[in-house]
Amino acid sequence: MKSLCLALLFLLAACANSVVAQQNIVDTAAGAGNFNTLLTAAKAAGLADALATGNFTVFAPTDEAFGRLDPNTVGELLKPENKAKLAAILKYHVVPGSVSARDAYGLQNATSLNGQRLTVSVDSVSPTVGNANLIKADIQCSNGVIHVIDSVLMPSIKTIPEVAVSAGSFNTLLAAAQAAGLAETLGTAGPFTVFAPTDEAFAALPAGTVENLLKPENKSQLADILKYHVLSGRVYDTDAVKTVSANTLLGRSVNTSVSEAGLGINDATVVAKNIEASNGVIHVINKVLLPPPNLQLSPQETIGMINSAIQQGAGVFNAGDHQQCANIYMTTLKKISQSGVTGADAHTMSLISETMTSAPSHGATDQAWALRNCMDQVYARMQNIHQ
Repeated sequence: MKSLCLALLFLLAACANSVVAQQNIVDTAAGAGNFNTLLTAAKAAGLADALATGNFTVFAPTDEAFGRLDPNTVGELLKPENKAKLAAILKYHVVPGSVSARDAYGLQNATSLNGQRLTVSVDSVSPTVGNANLIKADIQCSNGVIHVIDSVLMPSIKTIPEVAVSAGSFNTLLAAAQAAGLAETLGTAGPFTVFAPTDEAFAALPAGTVENLLKPENKSQLADILKYHVLSGRVYDTDAVKTVSANTLLGRSVNTSVSEAGLGINDATVVAKNIEASNGVIHVINKVLLPPPNLQLSPQETIGMINSAIQQGAGVFNAGDHQQCANIYMTTLKKISQSGVTGADAHTMSLISETMTSAPSHGATDQAWALRNCMDQVYARMQNIHQ
């Protein structure tokens, strides 16, 4: 027994020493001897200290992988004036948290530190990350894990307008964004999600519509229409299919749906999805989205709608029909979200959209209470605006 105890103590001591002996990501990479270019780039981009302290998963290209790039490309990226671009590329190789190869089984993608998604496939005989092969996995470090890859991953470095220009099928959209004064905004850091109608989609509008909207006196109306095509943040198709609506930059929501045709946005269909840009993502749609013609609700009108819904909903809830109560509340919130409310802030409209998305995942009773709680909060905010 004494021998067994001593053996266990030695084993525990050895395990403890191995944990203590682990180095951080930067020191581990330096000790390996084949990540010199990666480390030089991390220092030039000002990321080395962060990689030595935070908790990360790094897909690390070897020196050989960097050697396949044009030497001029690497040299240009290492120049001080290209520090931001270099940082964006390196962040595309890093995922927050420690993700082992086993943890990645079943995953199709992972969100990198630069916001863009990486495609992941570790279930096959030849595991890949993006367009690179995974050649060694699970190098454990004190602050994360390194997976070695054989190619440098290149994210999109073009902004949303630049991607649209390159595509060549969004000339009308680009002209409209320029006329509405939104092109510069869509080129900023964002991130944004754009539902982009093709030239063909604009051409399908009634004759003269586009020409009329492009007139200087209609700039405000044009801007409202374009804002109705833009969401704040990166929303990929896998995120959109989980929602019933999404709040646009106009402050009014679009409805999302899924059918055999694919992802629907109002009455439009997404015909190409998840087109990456440095500052967001583009989904191509086959129709121009037009905000509903009705005017925004006033705070007083919104209060009236909520009062009416609560009186009707409470009656059917108390009668035992909790699902019908939830349906009444959902219909009311959808009307408010679609119309928008004069003076309501973005947080209020986002609260409505988020509640409509999350509530259906609950049972009828919890769904009804979640929607009721949302309406109570909106009611209170409307009263503050009305006063």
